[in-house]
Formats: sequence, C-alpha cells, structure tokens
Amino acid sequence: MTDALTALEARVRDDLYKTAHPNMPWLKPKQGANGQPALDVLVVGAGQSGLAIGFGLLRSQVTNFVVLDKAEEGQEGPWLTYARMPTLRSPKHFTGPDLDIPSLTYQSWHEASFGRANWEQLDRIPRGHWFDYLTWFRRMVDVPVRNGCDVLDIAPAENGLLAAIVQSASGTETLYARKIVLATGQEGMGNWIMPEPLRHLPSSLCVTGNQPVDFAALRGKRVVVIGAGASAFDNAATALEAGAEVHLLCRRAEVQTVQPYHWLTFRGFLRHFSDLDDAWRWRFMKTVLEMREGFPQPTWDRCARHAGFHLHEGSPVESARQVGDAVALQTPTGVYEADFVICGTGIAMDFAGRRELQNCAGNIARWNDRYLPPEDERNARLGEFPYLADDYALTERVKGETPWIADIHLFAIASSMSFGASGSSINAMTTAVPKLVQGLTRGFFRADIEDHWCSFQAYDVKQAKMTRPA
Repeated sequence: MTDALTALEARVRDDLYKTAHPNMPWLKPKQGANGQPALDVLVVGAGQSGLAIGFGLLRSQVTNFVVLDKAEEGQEGPWLTYARMPTLRSPKHFTGPDLDIPSLTYQSWHEASFGRANWEQLDRIPRGHWFDYLTWFRRMVDVPVRNGCDVLDIAPAENGLLAAIVQSASGTETLYARKIVLATGQEGMGNWIMPEPLRHLPSSLCVTGNQPVDFAALRGKRVVVIGAGASAFDNAATALEAGAEVHLLCRRAEVQTVQPYHWLTFRGFLRHFSDLDDAWRWRFMKTVLEMREGFPQPTWDRCARHAGFHLHEGSPVESARQVGDAVALQTPTGVYEADFVICGTGIAMDFAGRRELQNCAGNIARWNDRYLPPEDERNARLGEFPYLADDYALTERVKGETPWIADIHLFAIASSMSFGASGSSINAMTTAVPKLVQGLTRGFFRADIEDHWCSFQAYDVKQAKMTRPA
C-alpha cells in the first residue's frame, strides 16, 4: 500500500467520525419465529448499489442489516464477468457510492493509488480499477456482506416481518427482516432477452450477453451480434479482438449514438424526477429507454478499426435456423450465417421468472396497471415495468391480496420508469441511494411511532441541577 493510500484511509476514518452526528441508536430489535432475531434490512446484491445502500444505512444509524450476494467474494456485479468494455462509459468525474464524502470518491482513491498526474491524464475509468475501488470502498465503510448466498424465496411472516429463504454452501436457512431491498442491478425484475426467433437454438450456438463466452475459441469464426446498444458493441469488439469476423445486426434504420443519460445528469432531474406525475415520468422515460444507451466514440472506434467488422442497420432478425454447426439468420437485408450468435438485446420484465418473488409475482403492479398514456406514446414493453411507491417499494395490482410487498423495495434497472436513472447508474447514486434510505427509515419511524412516543414520555434526563445558594 502506498503512503498516499494509507494517508487517504486515515482521512476517510476521520471524515466518517466527524460526520457521524446524530449517532444515537433508535431502532429496537424485533424477533421472528421461535425468537430468532430479525434484521431491520436485508439487502440482496453486494454490487455497487448494495454497498452504497449499506453505507447509507450505516450513516442513518441502521446497523442491524446484512447484504447478501450469490457470487463469491471478488466476483460481485458484472465487472469481472460479463462486462466487456475496457473502461466505464460514464465520465470519470461522476461520483457514486461515496454519497458525497470527498475522501471516499473514486478520484481520491485513484490519485492516492496512481498519482494526481495520472488522474489528470485519465480519459475514462478502467473497468478493473473501478472494481478495485469498490473492493476498497467495501473495506473502508465496513458494510456487512455475506457472499455465496442465494435468495430462493420471500414470503410474509408473523409479527409483520418478511421471511427470506437463503441457500449457501452450508445449507438452507431462513432470515427474517422488516424490510428487504432488491439491489440486483441489471437483472432486477426479469431475465435477459433471447429474441423469440432464436429461442430454439442450443446454447453452444446462441447466448445472451450476460453469459460466459469463450472468445478465444471464436478466432477465425463468423460471429453475429444482435442489438446495437453499448453492451452489444462491447461484445462485438471483444469478439473482433479475439480474431473473429463480426456482423452486428441493428433493427433500427440508424444506429443510436446519442447518450440520453448524459443529458439527465443534473440535480433537478435526478432528485425530483420521481416527484413528477405519471404523465411526465412516462413521457421522459419512454423517450430515454426507447433511445437505449448510446455508446461513446471509443466504443465505436474499438469495433471500426477491424476490417472484419460489419454493421447492418435496419436488420431485425425475422427467423433463424440451425444449419449443421452454424446458424442462418433471415433479416430484411439478407441472410447472415454465423458460427456463433450473441444477443445484446436487454432485459425483459418477467416477475414470474424471479423465483424469490414466486409468492407475489402475479400481484405486483406494473405501469400498464396504473397509467394509460396517449395513443401516440404507448409502448407495451415499457408498460411491463413495475410501478413503485415513493420509497421504491413494490405496489399491489389488486389491493389487499399481498400487502406485505410494501416492505420489498426495488433498486435495480427495473426502477427506471418510476425513478429515472437510479438502481443501475453511477451518475444517480448520490441522489437515488439517500432517497431510498430515507424511504426505509421513514417506514421504520412511522411503524414505531407509538414506541417513540412512550420513550419520549418517559424521558426525564435533566440538563442542570436547580440548586439555590443558602
């Protein structure tokens, strides 16, 4: 460890000490079945959002919580698995899980690790450095994380609690919690989309962009990438760099190059978008999500520098058939043969596909249950997004059937229609995480208001002794 990093860590500890007020404990322990202690919050997902939420809870004196992640330590999030870009797409100065503590920012860590001059010369943050920073951040804020834990089921329990069935290497256990936060990033409330014409193909020939790919084995092969968002281009570039010939099929007449998330990165939008009425929220996010995530110039250059890269616009896949060990894809612009197909086509809202939500999937309200947009603004896919309460909680489609889902809070890409950039965006973290944490603590305070009143009534600590001179 460098002397600069040692000094930075001392500064972090000092900053956290100086900004700890008020630090009085305020939540009383609850019990689940058979007297088992209950958590105040169970956070599912220990990626960048889960860590930031944990940090926010600690700063709000909510200490009785745990963050679970199904991955082993060092494999959380997409950074070392299916993220295939060399650098983050966000500008380097965007802050994130630090929650506005300057010593905890990525910039502070980078300068301490590599020097200020290196930071000044840096264009975008290397993906591996971002993961190293998150590892350091987790250690510095001391968020309680349990790795290798997969949440199988969530159900209501007695005493107003939720019961989560958790599987790990040591077996299956039940954890009780007052509130559960699903900080599950890109997956959130659904599964990765495999376009219908390709669903019959074996995984040896066709995968979604989050699945493992042996890119080295694609050298000299014909690869088709379906989709034209940033992650599709990242997969195309990785295949090209491995020596493959790549055809990227874009269903649009022109590939999307504008990045709408850069426009909306201002305090007013990030902080107050969720305060708008449904009509304005729908209008904005429909436009943003239909544009998809544009890619920066280096992403295009990474593909375009290869002679084996071919972009085909206006080419949605109409049908696909297996031909021996290859695939033939029919599009309006012709037939494309591939030895391997990668689908970078996003996430579907498929509540029933989330096994942890099997007890309530059918009664989770969607946007199309709550809002009917004008005919020229309708979009069936976006209407499938969950319609969330102002504290990120799931809401009921039919009131009274599953009231307990008001204690399940969603902080993932599926939160976008209700909250804008939030659960999977670095640029929104400093406003979105505090909004979520304030929603959680507001719920606790309101639920316990009678206890707080009794405590206040019993409070008799005197500030001074009223003695008079003889």
